[in-house]
Amino acid sequence: MAGLLAFMDEELDRMKREGLYGNIRTLESPQGATVKIDGKEYLNLCSNNYLGFANDARLCEKAKAMIDKYGIGPGAVRTIAGTMDIHLELERKIAAFKGAEASVTFQSGFCANLAVIPTLTGEGDLIFSDSLNHASIIDASRLSKAKVIRYEHSDMNDLRKKLEENAGNAGKKLLITDGVFSMDGDIARLPEIVKLAEEFGVIVAVDDAHGEGVLGRGGRGIVDHFGLHGKVDVEIGTMSKAFGVMGGIVAGSAILADFLRQKARTNLFSSALTVPDVAANIAAVEIMEADDERVKKLWENGDYLKAALKSTGFDVGKSQTPITPVIIGEAQAAKDFSAKLFENGVFATAIVFPTVPKGTARIRAMVSAAHSREDLDRGIVAFTKVGRELGVV
Repeated sequence: MAGLLAFMDEELDRMKREGLYGNIRTLESPQGATVKIDGKEYLNLCSNNYLGFANDARLCEKAKAMIDKYGIGPGAVRTIAGTMDIHLELERKIAAFKGAEASVTFQSGFCANLAVIPTLTGEGDLIFSDSLNHASIIDASRLSKAKVIRYEHSDMNDLRKKLEENAGNAGKKLLITDGVFSMDGDIARLPEIVKLAEEFGVIVAVDDAHGEGVLGRGGRGIVDHFGLHGKVDVEIGTMSKAFGVMGGIVAGSAILADFLRQKARTNLFSSALTVPDVAANIAAVEIMEADDERVKKLWENGDYLKAALKSTGFDVGKSQTPITPVIIGEAQAAKDFSAKLFENGVFATAIVFPTVPKGTARIRAMVSAAHSREDLDRGIVAFTKVGRELGVV
């Protein structure tokens, strides 16, 4: 058996030589502006906890209360015995929050893409996919057995060309894009995408994982941000980032929700969200509906950090959101930068190939509404110090 598995050792050795092997840190505290690792406190600049909900007392209390009433696990898939009334309550609240007819929840954002793409498309169909779409879109598209046609990132001329070239195809056509591209922080050109889709008769889906709780009124997402309600067929999202919990979202028409409940394999063959997940997500939606203070704070923090790092001389790309990519270049250089930051009390992980293209390895600095101005200043000092030590700035 050892001989049959030798390829693993060889691949791991190669990853280490090329600077692609990840050092996975273990947290000993809740997610927050700071975290504890190896008994020490570090400024946290690499989680997706956009609104600071991951350790919010209101979410914790809601989860505790519902555990007392419903227990922990659903005990089954949704279609057999796993649908509780709180699952339906959460789905109603999400639909209302996003201005959609209906919504369906899944175990994760990845599972939501696995639910949508292979269920709406199959052999003989076409999927038009942005070249920088998330891995979950790529994997779900492969599973669908549809032909995938990649267009250059946010290039509407290339998209039009690809649509024109395939206009005569008899199968269904699905166009899918990230809403916010997580590694660069830029926003999809959704109004232009919708216009092209209408012209060529194509279904439009947007994966708004990094737009939920960030874009739109009070964090309602990219469709709300651009005022495109009723023009985007499928909104896909996650509750593991701004919501601070876990779970996937699909929002759209009542027919879409019914179709996915009956046909999506991640709904038919994987157990429902757990009780504490559902409870905490309900609390998160209720807080976001009540006010937009945390969303405003998130954007203020993102603008502040980005401007400070840019003025210091760092390449922060062309982000349009609170995501702040600090582009270093080679994988090992980015890993060295991350290690030096850690020595200076800042937890900010290097992002390398295959997550980003070779030569664009980076530190992706992720702010939260939970960060204070003092927290950010501490991070700026550390980035500046390390950048000068390593000759990056």
